[in-house]
Amino acid sequence: MPQVTVHFLKGRTREQKRRIIDRITDALVEEAGSRREMVQVTFLEVSKQDWGRGGLLGMDRTDVIH
Repeated sequence: MPQVTVHFLKGRTREQKRRIIDRITDALVEEAGSRREMVQVTFLEVSKQDWGRGGLLGMDRTDVIH
């Protein structure tokens, strides 16, 4: 049973998440021969204040959109 975890910053809409899950599932069905109903996708979302890169919090960076 394939399990995929997607880490990203908060800000995606419910519809975006639906499309992401659908496309990830399609890829695993087509490329790995997985059964669609067995593919699991989990989103782990963090806020810009709970993540950082290059020594700065995400909320302090000017190049971070989501």
